[in-house]
Amino acid sequence: MRRFFIYFIMCLASIGAIAQPELAQQQLAANHNRSGSNHYAYPYPAQELPKLTPAPAGYEPFFINHYGRHGSRWLTKQSSYDNPVATLEQLQHMGVLNKQGEVLLDQLRKIAIEAKGRAGDLSDVGAEQHQGIAQRMCNNFPEIFDGHATIDARSTVWIRCILSMANETQVFKAYNPNIKIFTDASYHDMYYTGWGYGEDTLANPQRKAIRHISDSIFNARIDASRFMSQFITHVPDKCVKLQGTEKLMEEIFDIAGSLQNHHAFDGMNLFQYFTDEEIYELWKVKNIYWYLQWANSPQGGHRMPFIERALLTNMIETADEAIAQGKRGATLRFGHETCVLPLACLLELDNVNYSCDDLNTLHEYWRNYEIFPMGCNIQMVFYRNASNDILVKVLLNEHEATLPFKTSTFPYYRWNDIKPYYQQKLKTVINWPL
Repeated sequence: MRRFFIYFIMCLASIGAIAQPELAQQQLAANHNRSGSNHYAYPYPAQELPKLTPAPAGYEPFFINHYGRHGSRWLTKQSSYDNPVATLEQLQHMGVLNKQGEVLLDQLRKIAIEAKGRAGDLSDVGAEQHQGIAQRMCNNFPEIFDGHATIDARSTVWIRCILSMANETQVFKAYNPNIKIFTDASYHDMYYTGWGYGEDTLANPQRKAIRHISDSIFNARIDASRFMSQFITHVPDKCVKLQGTEKLMEEIFDIAGSLQNHHAFDGMNLFQYFTDEEIYELWKVKNIYWYLQWANSPQGGHRMPFIERALLTNMIETADEAIAQGKRGATLRFGHETCVLPLACLLELDNVNYSCDDLNTLHEYWRNYEIFPMGCNIQMVFYRNASNDILVKVLLNEHEATLPFKTSTFPYYRWNDIKPYYQQKLKTVINWPL
């Protein structure tokens, strides 16, 4: 009876059935960096990680199946830094930029200069994140990485992902000089490391078709009047026609959320120009965008998680190989949040696969900063006993996650339950129209 009660409570938590309407607002007010959404820097170990549950008696870890996002980076386009500078310079030329606007312009110029030639690059903070993740893997699962273990590491072809892989693998080598490490970054593997290199016909048309939803919500909810009043004496018609002030507000908000990813900008705070309510509203629109474009949204026909069908298939195959051959080590894959999020949905981790029609209440149940900060990762940890019975524990950002299966040994699940469930789920897309 006690086991059933514990499982019942865990199920309630995992499906996110209880709304928490004020939680996001409170969390963002306490830490504005969370509003960065996908620019939110990996918060661990600065934010304490929970202790992991010991394995059932007789079981020992032997293999990790992993997919991780690259670490903290620069914004992916130089124009993201340059455009707001250009707009403020035009306001300056018109003679309507006040002293506070001059201060902001100077800050943005300094940031843009630092960013020159670095669009999309891994940052110093990003390198540290992956070193820490790898070190905690070694500390948490020493049995996997001791002796003559083998690591097979693959990356998408983007430099920030390759360098993330390099920062992790160097830690494993330092931990155990005898460990065998294979690394590769090739278009050959992009079909599963990088969602088909952006050519997935299963979901791309739907994603484009529903983009207008988040755009219309942004236009309806975001008002830049107060924000702009800090920097200019009045809003000239020419400026509005040249570039909407709400767009400028959003661009500066994106830069504000990205500064946490660089030691060079420690102490610089652009969130000071936004009220808590503005931060909350801008984040909610971003939250909706990410949900519609990459999660299990009914608006997208519930298709987005299945862009990671090749990745999940690869993870099942590599796990079976490790089990059959008695391998000890890890298969590591390095890519992007646009892979981690749909994969977490496909695996049905915690409440990430949440589905709702009412986007006005989405933030009460589903919050992007809890799922895919910079450096986010999924670790499937495999255990076996003397009878070669296989248990699996899944970590989402190093937290033990719930899976859609019954278990009396949470967070450990039987591979014989997991594998057929996901294989059957993958078959459901065979007859979907493309």
